[in-house]
Amino acid sequence: MKEVQVKQKHQNGLTTEEATLEIPAAVNMDEQHTSQDGDIQYDRLKHADPEALMRHLYYDCMQDGSGRASSLEQAALKSYDTNQPQDLHDQQQQQQQLFCPRRFDGWTCWDAQPAGTVAENYCPNFVLGFDANRLAFRVCNTNGSWFVHPESGREWSNYTNCVDLEDMKFRRLVNDLYIGGYTISLVTLIVSLCVFFSFRTLKCTRIRIHINLFISLALSCIFWLVWYKLVVEQPEVTHRSGNWCISLHILLHYLMLVNYFWMFCEGLHLHLVLVIVFIKDAIAMRWFMTIGWIVPMGLISFYATFRNNYTADTEHCWMDESHAMWLLTVPVFLSLAASLVFLVNVVRVLLTKLNSTSPNPAPLGLKKATRATLILIPLFGLQHILLPFRPNKGCELERYYQVVSAVLISLQGACVSCLFCFANHDVIFAIKCQLSRFIPDLVQHPFRESYNGGQVQTQSRDMMV
Repeated sequence: MKEVQVKQKHQNGLTTEEATLEIPAAVNMDEQHTSQDGDIQYDRLKHADPEALMRHLYYDCMQDGSGRASSLEQAALKSYDTNQPQDLHDQQQQQQQLFCPRRFDGWTCWDAQPAGTVAENYCPNFVLGFDANRLAFRVCNTNGSWFVHPESGREWSNYTNCVDLEDMKFRRLVNDLYIGGYTISLVTLIVSLCVFFSFRTLKCTRIRIHINLFISLALSCIFWLVWYKLVVEQPEVTHRSGNWCISLHILLHYLMLVNYFWMFCEGLHLHLVLVIVFIKDAIAMRWFMTIGWIVPMGLISFYATFRNNYTADTEHCWMDESHAMWLLTVPVFLSLAASLVFLVNVVRVLLTKLNSTSPNPAPLGLKKATRATLILIPLFGLQHILLPFRPNKGCELERYYQVVSAVLISLQGACVSCLFCFANHDVIFAIKCQLSRFIPDLVQHPFRESYNGGQVQTQSRDMMV
């Protein structure tokens, strides 16, 4: 996912774009190419700190490869050393020889430019949010001086064109989709948790697994909303890349692992109910808690340690793509694959029990739980399945990919709530029982055969373990 990191500032009717500066860690002078106008552009600048980068770019700008000033710069200097002309012809000739001196503005090297012209340069490719194929410009006045901004009183380069405004609007739309989806998911998850905690009849191993899954998803939604509001929409935070935003990144990916591992526990539990019938509930729940909350701690610690050792991957609050992400993607793939294997076996057993001659037919609640899990496993794994087939950046399909991903990922919590709570047979049964007590004229009490001494029959192991 690519978050928009550009903040607009209006200055005297003109719009300049401020973006965070990407400055990786070590020097690599071999990774450079020459643009069409001969200026040096760097594909990957690797310096220890911003000062080292600026110092390198400055000296590289002010001196050519042999360590001497450029020919245009020498011409400009000579023009300043000449005596004042005595007639109009000499003044015109002097004006023709004027050049704006070579300048380094902090991002780009501007060569000496003839007076009365406009210099153009490719936008720096190390500034987050800039398109390196676009052109920035700088005005050289007729008197041989660079244009000075009326508000700042300093020489000014116009980088307005470096930002693709249409693309920026699209990226903001994608961010809004994530925020809206996570908000909807959070509301539905909170409602579902209130339902689970409100009914004493909903106390069993399967519901406890649902509760842990819902809690992890709700926490994930909360912190993703914090991420988008306090990090993505604040470019200065990304530029500083403080410890708190890096910690937030690690927490978000820990919760992502927790979500997938509790989905794995959903599939494992269904498998245990039908295959290994005699395992104790307390023992099973302890294993589920370990798998769901403890195992992801070890994985995320390994990921954080590994990524922290590569300085180039520690910029921008760790939001840039990194090969270290495979340390998280592989466990997620394995958990989804294992869940799918468990569910295939569960379906096989259910089909056997659906046989009318079977002495132990599968209960309705278990069949619905299996169906819900079968739907959620592909939903949760879709983004990882499509990851190798992600369209190239800039193509039209990449936009559709971003929109579909934003909708599917952010609404996972809402889908889980609908399938595991709002469409849950036992939840509907408990709500009907409760409503029939207060409004018996509107809600009919469930059939009496659904009770067993005042307790819902789904308290049996086959239904609710």
